Amino acid sequence: MARPVTLFTGQWADLPVADLAARCADWGFDGLELACWGDHFEVEKAIADSGYARARRELLEQAGLGVWALGAHLVGQAVCDRIDERHRATLPPEVYGDGEPEGVRTRAAERMKDTARAASQLGVTQVNGFTGSSIWHLIYSFPPNDFEAVERGYQDFAERWGPILDVFDAEGVRFGLEVHPTEIAYDFVTTRKTLDAIDNREAFGINLDPSHFAHQYLDTAQFALEFANRIYHVHVKDSRKRLNGRRSILGSHLNFGEEERGWDFVSPGHGDVDFEELFRALNRIGYQGPLSIEWEDSGMDRDWGAPDALAYVRRTDFAPSEIAFDAAMQKAD
Repeated sequence: MARPVTLFTGQWADLPVADLAARCADWGFDGLELACWGDHFEVEKAIADSGYARARRELLEQAGLGVWALGAHLVGQAVCDRIDERHRATLPPEVYGDGEPEGVRTRAAERMKDTARAASQLGVTQVNGFTGSSIWHLIYSFPPNDFEAVERGYQDFAERWGPILDVFDAEGVRFGLEVHPTEIAYDFVTTRKTLDAIDNREAFGINLDPSHFAHQYLDTAQFALEFANRIYHVHVKDSRKRLNGRRSILGSHLNFGEEERGWDFVSPGHGDVDFEELFRALNRIGYQGPLSIEWEDSGMDRDWGAPDALAYVRRTDFAPSEIAFDAAMQKAD
């Protein structure tokens, strides 16, 4: 059975959700992964109004669309981050408040708890997002790191996310960290350390996004196999390296889409991600959840790119075989 293909609405939050739902229905998507910003899914409204989540689901159903997950990346990022002025632009005003860092982190944690409650009202069991990290700034060890401080970063993550995950457990909802540079987990080693830090709690897993592995020269299919029981959700997003001896893999403090960047996000099927190998790995681990297209490409019109990405996923995804082919050559007893 084909996996449902959804669109993550985070990069489309400038559009009213009703307008986006109509477009996605016309393009042939199976559903939406609703971002918790714009008017797509407003957690505070769901908590205040018991009918809000039901109305959101009905809006999608009227367009013939399902919903399997929420995306809470922006608020989740603030739970562990070293808060600075950049967060003002990404957080709801009531979460950012006066910008005092510990106050922001505390309010973000409470909003994540409410996100689990709101997801339960919507009838979904998956929330994806970021955790933030108090130690990302230590990625390059100069001046030389105090590696005990790195370990304390994982302890800080566990202490801040433990109470959040208690609410996720109570609501029957799981959190999927999008393993990603700037998060507490961004590769194989740090994902193992992150899971260990929270004693491998079932409420905490992975939203697997291959675009964040490609420019690190990491194999996403092998990641899926290693963390098979933690792959709770999958993003379909692509990136392309453009290294020519003059461009840096570090990004050079250039914005996405700029010519001198050494890598950039591109529409699925136009980059370096080996999606066939990833889908084979997902078949091997038995993943049957959504393939949620997170569409980003600074060089392509999104209204052309989203249906093109959908067509690419439809023709590239495939079900696993249910037979051993050599068995067909054996004589019946």
